[in-house]
Amino acid sequence: MDADDFLADRFEEHRTHLKAVAYRMLGSLAEAEDAVQESWLRLSRTDSGEIDNLGGWLTTVVGRVCLDMLRTRTSRREDPLEQRLPDPVISPEDGGDPEQQALIADSVGLALLVVLESLSPAERLAFVLHDMFAVPFEQIAPIVDRTPATAKKLASRARQRVRGTVPSPDPDPGRQRQVVDAFLAAARDGDFEALLGVLDPDVVMRVDIGAAAGMWTISGAAAVAGEATRFQRFAHAYTVEPVLVNGIVGLVSRENGRPRSVLGFTVTDGRIVAVEILTDPERLALLDLSAPAE
Repeated sequence: MDADDFLADRFEEHRTHLKAVAYRMLGSLAEAEDAVQESWLRLSRTDSGEIDNLGGWLTTVVGRVCLDMLRTRTSRREDPLEQRLPDPVISPEDGGDPEQQALIADSVGLALLVVLESLSPAERLAFVLHDMFAVPFEQIAPIVDRTPATAKKLASRARQRVRGTVPSPDPDPGRQRQVVDAFLAAARDGDFEALLGVLDPDVVMRVDIGAAAGMWTISGAAAVAGEATRFQRFAHAYTVEPVLVNGIVGLVSRENGRPRSVLGFTVTDGRIVAVEILTDPERLALLDLSAPAE
């Protein structure tokens, strides 16, 4: 094995971790893959003999690449309110492959990723690297061109935002599934009162239709249950199957085998507190939504 092959093998040992970092930073699976590839290109142009801790060096590099991508994304956004749901990671209820599990470890649900989208690029980097991957602030500071103390403040501000707006999912998957099944049964019946019974009073539903219409949000149990007629059409028009969406209970709907939507739920204390629905056909086509085996 020559030096290049040896370096490539060492890089591959860190690829899954790097993609997990990039996914939390960017909320996009394709962009995360691009960031990981860029980190490899930078490594290949560097004298690896001068790198004492390859894992730490690569984490720092992928963080810097993601920060640049976030800043570019922000500067190009014409509408400051433009939003879209992060890419969901879909897996069967019995779990996914190791890379999928790494991507969604630590309950990185869609509700959390939506809130991370609202942070500044520097806040997001400081929070993700420190709180999710235990990178010290001394290592984060040069990436964001701040002192370690300022980097710590960035993470603290992000942490307060996350804690104040992201509900913690029920730790019992079976209980989560019972609540989502009750929601689906109420949807099939178009039962407003039954829907109210499974929705938290402060539930938030986000629906990403695609580039033409963007993402819209409905807040409050009465407003969400008011979509009962729409839910009923959904439940009867499509085949609905249970999946995990970012490690939390969810649903995939299909029409003649073709994916039509992905629904992610956050269940807390026996009630649904958040629903994320992706119906954008272009983005659905890019996800791994292979039909289950017969």
